[in-house]
Amino acid sequence: MTHDNGFDAEQVTRLRAEAREIVARYPQPRSALLPLLHLMQAEDGYVSPTGIAFCADELGLTTAEVSAVATFYTQYKRHPNGEYTVGVCTNTLCAVMGGDAIWDGLSEHLGVGHDETTDDGKVTLERIECNAACDYAPVVMVNWEFFDNQTPDSARATVDQLRAGEPVAPTRGADSVCTFKQMSRVLAGFSDGRADEGIGAGVATQRGTVLAKERGWAAPAFPADDAAPVTTAPAATATAAGATPVTGGEQSSAERPVTTPADASATTQTSTSKES
Repeated sequence: MTHDNGFDAEQVTRLRAEAREIVARYPQPRSALLPLLHLMQAEDGYVSPTGIAFCADELGLTTAEVSAVATFYTQYKRHPNGEYTVGVCTNTLCAVMGGDAIWDGLSEHLGVGHDETTDDGKVTLERIECNAACDYAPVVMVNWEFFDNQTPDSARATVDQLRAGEPVAPTRGADSVCTFKQMSRVLAGFSDGRADEGIGAGVATQRGTVLAKERGWAAPAFPADDAAPVTTAPAATATAAGATPVTGGEQSSAERPVTTPADASATTQTSTSKES
């Protein structure tokens, strides 16, 4: 069934080409729905009825099936989003470290509540759950870039810069914050070439890895793995406590090899043949 959507001919041609590129990454087409919804947000700034109809057509789903997914995840917006999503973590640790005060200050300063957008369309404010950055609490996210160890004053200064159109740099990650539409395109799986900019993990996050290397600790092998002697880990080379991290380095996402469903299938078949 073909659904009537509001995209013009140029948009349909371009989006279909990108949608097919996304679908090709997965063994089953419907598995591509999540990145396709991000692609729709990159186009419209939210998951519009037009976007829902487009996804349904591309994947052979009903609009009800697409809507069921789009309404389940909070990263998918059902009304126009601001240029920047500012999320304040108010989960347990961030809250007791000052997250509630940051939220209250920003809400009053911007004149908006949860999931509301400023009149200029620049900032959508959200309460968010844990973003796995508890070692830098309290944390504020801007389009899912980290702003660590925030205070009410520093968070207020950040949103003022965003609304003024000034470049803003997160504590870790890319060199600058991109727009909501640009980040949605990255979440759809299209690289913006910035994966290895800035610092991915700071000193506090790396401390456990450094300690394990210093003491030669290693995780035990899985039973299905080929027996291999456990070797002592090399001397620690990660950033020392208190030092300034360097851009790139180990665990950088930019250095991981690109894989496809075919690669995953080959790995599974190899593992299965070894077990049998």
